[in-house]
Amino acid sequence: MAVISMFYGIIVSMYYLDTKKHNLPHIHVKYQNEEAVFSIPEGKLLEGGIKESKMRLTLAWIEIHQEELLADWELAIKGENVFKIDPLK
Repeated sequence: MAVISMFYGIIVSMYYLDTKKHNLPHIHVKYQNEEAVFSIPEGKLLEGGIKESKMRLTLAWIEIHQEELLADWELAIKGENVFKIDPLK
């Protein structure tokens, strides 16, 4: 697992070689004790859930960084190091 960004208490991660359960590009998001999985680039909630205000921030961040997220996904599924992505400011 690699943390690729953190903002407003939200931690965004991508797991290496993570293609079995969801079988599509996605990120793992944690906020306090809540966890969610979002598809990329669509931002569809695949599993779990986080506070509505944090979900909106996460979806905005996904929209802004779609290309970078997909590039990181391609690296992660090959087991290669991913790049950090700028947080929301």
